[in-house]
Amino acid sequence: MSFADVQERSKSAARATTLAERLEPRIAVEQHFAQMGHTYRHGKAFRFFDQNIMRPGLRIGLRSVGLYKIGRRNSLSPEVREITLHYPNLPASFDGYRVLHLSDFHIDGVDGLAETLAPILAGIKSDLCVFTGDYRFEDRGPCDGVYPRMRKLIDAISAEQGIWGILGNHDSAEIAYGLEALGVRMLVNESAEIRRGADSIWLAGVDDPFDYHRADLAAALADVPEDGFKILLAHAPEVYESASANGVNLYLSGHTHAGQIRLPVIGSLKHNSHCPREFSFGLWSHAGMTGYTTSGIGCSSVPVRFHCPPEIVIFTLKRGSKTLE
Repeated sequence: MSFADVQERSKSAARATTLAERLEPRIAVEQHFAQMGHTYRHGKAFRFFDQNIMRPGLRIGLRSVGLYKIGRRNSLSPEVREITLHYPNLPASFDGYRVLHLSDFHIDGVDGLAETLAPILAGIKSDLCVFTGDYRFEDRGPCDGVYPRMRKLIDAISAEQGIWGILGNHDSAEIAYGLEALGVRMLVNESAEIRRGADSIWLAGVDDPFDYHRADLAAALADVPEDGFKILLAHAPEVYESASANGVNLYLSGHTHAGQIRLPVIGSLKHNSHCPREFSFGLWSHAGMTGYTTSGIGCSSVPVRFHCPPEIVIFTLKRGSKTLE
């Protein structure tokens, strides 16, 4: 399959109505990667180096200085972060609306993570829960280990208006079907109207903009009223400029892990996103749009964290002058 074929499938997906149809561009890219033996970013040499030299070397180095066990313990010590956001255009019925945001699970990469998170999530009440991708640890291979652990989390979550998710750069299209079977409504370059009382807000989700390059914001917002209150789910913060230009109010993302290993004062050595560094972690704003990039709840490459705890984020949306708390 040529890259032109991949692009053509993307065009046809704009008219898609079923999950299978919406996933066609993602599946086309997966097939393209399989034929090439690498992704757009990572060739075979990098994959060999990452799997056989970099990861084992980092583990050995951390063990040799006595930090590996500490890093593992840190990866199982999540924090709950509460953030209040004020919007003058928030519909009145959504004043006080609570959104639970979880990202970068890599749930099959850290033993005990699901068991640690489930009781914490069970104690959180939210109106809406959103997942912003990366459910498995590796970015290829089987997904079987993902579903039993994700089920533990999904069963623990209390969200009156459901759980909604998007795919990340570690995910295959298969995971979208698996999560929908577990009760997560997956958004693939599309939107959904969330109603409360007489009012509505709009939740839009794009496919991965980082590795797969399948984010189609125009398709995701096609059915959204221009003056509608918009929350966008994107795995990475890369599409911040087009999102703000299209009137998105709140942009939720993950992907970066906030570096996963952060140094005092300096912070992360690698912010892992093609955007300004300040958009790679925490609360940020751009051209009137508020964004949040979470450090996520799982680990990538090596199951350790330093000065960067996993986080569960809860946003309370308030009607009023725009301020951040």
